[in-house]
Amino acid sequence: MKVLIAGGAGFIGSTVASACLDSGIVPVILDNLVTGRREFTTDRIFYEGDIADAALLDAVFADHPDIEAAIDCAALIVVPESVADPLRYYTENVAKGIQFLGHLRRNNCRRLLFSASASIYATGDDFTVDEGSPVDPLSPYARTKAVFETALRDIAAAGEMQVASLRYFNPIGADPTMRTGLQVRRPTHALGKMVEAMTTGEKFMVTGVDWPTRDGSGIRDYVHVWDLAQAHIKALRRFDELVATGDTPGYQVVNLGTGTGTTVRELLSAFEAVTGRPLPSVETGRRPGDNAGSYTRSERAAKLLGWRPQHSLEEGIRHTLQWFERRDRVLSAGD
Repeated sequence: MKVLIAGGAGFIGSTVASACLDSGIVPVILDNLVTGRREFTTDRIFYEGDIADAALLDAVFADHPDIEAAIDCAALIVVPESVADPLRYYTENVAKGIQFLGHLRRNNCRRLLFSASASIYATGDDFTVDEGSPVDPLSPYARTKAVFETALRDIAAAGEMQVASLRYFNPIGADPTMRTGLQVRRPTHALGKMVEAMTTGEKFMVTGVDWPTRDGSGIRDYVHVWDLAQAHIKALRRFDELVATGDTPGYQVVNLGTGTGTTVRELLSAFEAVTGRPLPSVETGRRPGDNAGSYTRSERAAKLLGWRPQHSLEEGIRHTLQWFERRDRVLSAGD
């Protein structure tokens, strides 16, 4: 099997590409390297360019007419940045994404795995959600994901494509063999900020402590990125069967999370347990676009994909730390 991975030089896309290679699936990577890294494409089939570039996509399929499916990991993902510059986010995540779908369809590639986001869910009283939970995205980033999913559902219902939307919760960790990891030096999510604080000696900022959670800090479902990658492999192997089970013909949604909610304070305690030392912290206000968070209660991934996460929260923290110890050696160009 051969698959096209848009955004395949980014954190998740490159990890999915590694899992493909380990599973005997040939990844063809397309990335404009705005946030992705060329180092993550070494010894892999790679095309540098934009997902909206019609001529480039036509060239990819001319070179690889045996591509059976596409995985769309190409998106901007930083919530505060999306609040400050929503036009850019709608352009990259929605407008160019729609053009990409047209290029896929024109080249008769009608199977798509979409990197969706659990950030689109409305937060319930108990913070758990399943695939049928209400949608209420609170940031421009999350709204771009919700808008694009709406388009995908309509396109699938019309029989133009078959789509599986994999709604990620909160990826942590790295490829356990350290081929790839977070490419950015200063991540914006909680675990990345903990690593940064430990490295610089600054205090970790607990952003938002007045949420209606058990300890006031936000709650998340932290899933290891290698587990996410394995879910993609299973979805590719079962694709036709998977999309046939959707409420909308040719369209299925699957949550990818651990089913365990971890607050930011609990994540900090786990981080300190893994490192063996305290990490000074300070409480501060909510960031623009933040919400209380959620975690999945769904068994759909287990039922339809035969997938359950295998890595613990502590392993995710440990692999993140291991990656950042060697990041600058792997990414020779620095930032």
